[in-house]
Amino acid sequence: MKLNTLSVVSALAIVSCLASPAFAQSEPAPAVAPEDESNRTNIITVTAEFREADLQDTPIAITAVNAEMLEARGQTDITQVAAQAPNVSLRPQPQNGGSGLIAFIRGVGQTDFNYALDPGVGVYIDDVYIPTLSSSLLELMDLERVEILRGPQGTLAGKNAIGGAIKLFSAKPRGDGSGSLRVEYGSYNELVVRGMADFALSSNLAVRVSGMSRGRDGYVAMLDYGQTHPNSNVRINNARGSGNSDYATMGGQAVIAGRAALKWEPTDTLEINISGDYTRERSEAIPTVLIAAGAICSAPGCTTFNPNSVGNSASGTSVVVGGVRQTVPWLVGKDGNAVNMSCAFVPAGPYSCDTGGNLLGWDPRFVSYSNFADGMVPTTTAPFKPYFALPQTNFNGWGIHGNLTLDISDNLQLVYIGSYRAYNSKFGQDQDATPIPVAQLDNELNHHAFTSELRLNFEAADGLIDGTVGGFYLDQEGIYTARVDLNYVSPTIDFLHGPDTTPSTTQAAFATVTVHPTDALSFTGGVRFTKDKKDYTYFRRNPDGTVPNNTLCPPGPPSFGSSNCLLNGIFNITGSFEGDRWDYRFVGNYRFSDAFLAYASVSTGFKGGGVNPRPFVADQRLPFNPETLTTYEIGFKSDFLDRRVRLNGAAFLNKYNDIILGKVRCVESVLQTPCLRPDNIGAADVKGFELEASVFPVDGLSFDGSVSVLDFSYTSPTLGGFLVSGSDAQGNPVAGAVPGTAITPYTPELSYSIGGQYDHETEAGTFSIRLDGSYQGKLYTNAENTSWAEIPGRFLANGRLTWTTMDEAWRVSLEVQNIFNKYYFQTVSDVTTSLGLVTGVPGLPRTWSLSVQRSF
Repeated sequence: MKLNTLSVVSALAIVSCLASPAFAQSEPAPAVAPEDESNRTNIITVTAEFREADLQDTPIAITAVNAEMLEARGQTDITQVAAQAPNVSLRPQPQNGGSGLIAFIRGVGQTDFNYALDPGVGVYIDDVYIPTLSSSLLELMDLERVEILRGPQGTLAGKNAIGGAIKLFSAKPRGDGSGSLRVEYGSYNELVVRGMADFALSSNLAVRVSGMSRGRDGYVAMLDYGQTHPNSNVRINNARGSGNSDYATMGGQAVIAGRAALKWEPTDTLEINISGDYTRERSEAIPTVLIAAGAICSAPGCTTFNPNSVGNSASGTSVVVGGVRQTVPWLVGKDGNAVNMSCAFVPAGPYSCDTGGNLLGWDPRFVSYSNFADGMVPTTTAPFKPYFALPQTNFNGWGIHGNLTLDISDNLQLVYIGSYRAYNSKFGQDQDATPIPVAQLDNELNHHAFTSELRLNFEAADGLIDGTVGGFYLDQEGIYTARVDLNYVSPTIDFLHGPDTTPSTTQAAFATVTVHPTDALSFTGGVRFTKDKKDYTYFRRNPDGTVPNNTLCPPGPPSFGSSNCLLNGIFNITGSFEGDRWDYRFVGNYRFSDAFLAYASVSTGFKGGGVNPRPFVADQRLPFNPETLTTYEIGFKSDFLDRRVRLNGAAFLNKYNDIILGKVRCVESVLQTPCLRPDNIGAADVKGFELEASVFPVDGLSFDGSVSVLDFSYTSPTLGGFLVSGSDAQGNPVAGAVPGTAITPYTPELSYSIGGQYDHETEAGTFSIRLDGSYQGKLYTNAENTSWAEIPGRFLANGRLTWTTMDEAWRVSLEVQNIFNKYYFQTVSDVTTSLGLVTGVPGLPRTWSLSVQRSF
């Protein structure tokens, strides 16, 4: 019997920034017989330092998961892997973000997809940097391993990453004639097909081709309120037709992706890898349900909203006709009067008063009355009605990567990595999730990026010194266009956003040197210089192509002028940011024995600055500075009891300055609200610790787990309990909306995970059972930490039963996700101060799937 080690292998490692050849090549202390040791999958080789090294000898806080563990857990996207990594919070973007990722590590990250803001967590595919959130929700297709690195990265290679990095490594061609085909069917008619073929073209040229396809029905119903509630004042949506109230859903997916890779080894010292990939998505709108709405709810303890905070009532827009101010309803009811926003449009939960409806058998928790339509009567300030947004999530992306590795000598290696990537993303949004057209948008993102990186790895003085020097270049341009229909703004604005262009470049040089005074002791020093340049050009115009200007918009309140006069002056103007930065990393570690290593490190990082991409008036077009981080970390890593137990621990302190977060109140503007401005809101101390363990008590049985605790404390000045957010006309400090006791978004103070697997070998094959659970503590989805933006802590459990034939040619798996059918939200949007409502993206309920795989 072999010792089964299917588990996530996590390490907090400190040695030199390039692993000591002595450690990387030395024989580990035997824990099992040599023939069994060779089959252990917890001895994972990683390249976090861009040389192959044992995971336990790598000086970075890192969680690594190999392909076998990904298969055992049934993990197919990066957000699932993050559930087992301490102090890592990953989730898909909500409806207003399209195909993208929200990523935070140790309280550092980014939520906004806009090109004006850099990600706080770097995402890499085969060492190629993915520069935007909107293309970073990646399929885990034919991977060799995943590495999640915590803490600032940048002195070794690539783009600077202030919070950490997520690195996906594809399986390289081997030319061994292997292949596989897997077909999976499950809940919501989900059908997934995955395949791979690896073959040789010659003795030194191999090709690997892989692909996947996934289709799934939606799990949130988009019902016509007028049809399901015939006794209400809401008219039937004529676009759907009578008797077709459930014609659409949200959350359905249709994705195909493919990759082809070529590996050429013309000599013993030269290896060239070239790959191309393509992804196409034609999915439904990201599911959004209404959690609370209206000025009054019937449920006990219901919070009162303020839908009049920006001048519009909950039912219509104020306009002036013939010198007389009137209110034009957003939605006209059957009786000719305005339909008011209320809890009647909340299908379920403590803030619902939805009664008398026929939900056609749908669970009300998974029902939305969205219709993506604005049928408001045209007015002088909003003449471009009606308007219908598209309930879609579309994505087309492709890339070409190249990697050249040349061993110049035994002590000198040259590495070149180049890439070109491009994508187009389209996604619609019904921000209010009701039949009332409060806010609707259609978004389109176009982006392309070229990266080039050169590294020289070296070793000198018989292994006393090793290191790397190199350079990195990124040239990218993003174009953002949108139809933005915001009836809640006073006066209503309904305009074409863009095409806003955001060309930017990054140039960097880096170097790291490690000294090994003894076999057990290492010191590492690294430095990086980065230069960033970014421009953002604004275009705001009417849907008919005309531009708000002083002629169309005479002096006086905007409601007396033509349409979109609020945006007058925001056309063909450019905001720029340019800056440079030095960063460093120092590490010292000592290996007390083969089983125990202790370390200490200090490192810095930054996230680039920029300009506000969403000014509602010209004076909100303001820049923000880079945010910076200094991390102090101590820890240990250990293997004991003949390597059947692995325990790693770390404690860290982050000095986090000039934190970039979005503001909803611009105290420095003539129009304080609405406001969606990124700004440097303050500084904080972030403290925490992380523990990770894996245990192999007997052959065939394994356990793994992790726990993390984080304490976030703002150190910036406060006024009335809130962070100071600028000054008034007299220069007096003004409090913003962020409490001094707040925490960054998507940052739980406590999280943990636990998993176990048992394999039973018989003459009929191997039967395996795998259970995984993860807990993520309470978190907030906005910088202000409002009560409506709170997502309570939740525990999710998954299970998997697998049968594998003795020759591993066939594998059949039955999988259940969300075993306890927990109802929870991926994201929550608190827009009570503007739209007067709260929406959320519910996670999938309990689902099952059955898969059959043939390997050859």
